[in-house]
Amino acid sequence: MTVSAEAYLAVVTETIGQVAASQRAAVGRAADLIADAVRADGVVHAFGTGHSEALAMEIAGRAGGLVPTNRIALRDLVLLGGEPADQLGPFLERDPAVAHRLYELVPVRPTDVFVLASNSGVNGAMVEFATLVKQRGHGLVAITSAQHSGRMTSRHPSGRKLADLADVVLDNGAPYGDATLPLPGGGAVGAVSSITAALLAQQVTVEVVARLLAAGERPPVYLSANIPDGDAHNSALEARYAGRIRRGS
Repeated sequence: MTVSAEAYLAVVTETIGQVAASQRAAVGRAADLIADAVRADGVVHAFGTGHSEALAMEIAGRAGGLVPTNRIALRDLVLLGGEPADQLGPFLERDPAVAHRLYELVPVRPTDVFVLASNSGVNGAMVEFATLVKQRGHGLVAITSAQHSGRMTSRHPSGRKLADLADVVLDNGAPYGDATLPLPGGGAVGAVSSITAALLAQQVTVEVVARLLAAGERPPVYLSANIPDGDAHNSALEARYAGRIRRGS
């Protein structure tokens, strides 16, 4: 396969089409779960580590998205939990104990739901966090790569993976290793998981809003802060969820 921008675009376009078609029903189920939570005054907590953190940013606190959303990040341990910054690093996501400290920092109520993203779905912190979410009775949507996760061994003591714990699993369609264009000397270039995960996040958000509109309700949706009256609009809606949502840290 040729390594070029055009070749990458072709792969991305094909993968987007496959994900959109194959995940249509799962997107609907995720939207049902989240719409029910929003109607019950719940908040959507989004968490991803590594490059999957982009998924949490896609869901929480952005223009056109739902206001009752909260972004969780590993750096919250430092910024909100007062822990030393030197513990942050690429291997922190593999430590199951991290999940307990992180969950304690989340302003959770019984009606809240969670969206967790991990391309591999096997790291200890993410699997343990998902375990805590389900033990406490919350709805859970997982976004992961079925192909990559299926070829991995769990790094969690239970042997479980993120997809094993979720109420709804959305497959981002990424190949094993994420990158799509093979290189002559081995390896590959051109990752797709961030693109397809963003697509799934936006599709779910749109479907949640569609359900609220169909029920005759006014969806709590952010305006861009960079248009006139955007700040005033957003602040009025955010006041309903004071102390429960964070745009990011």
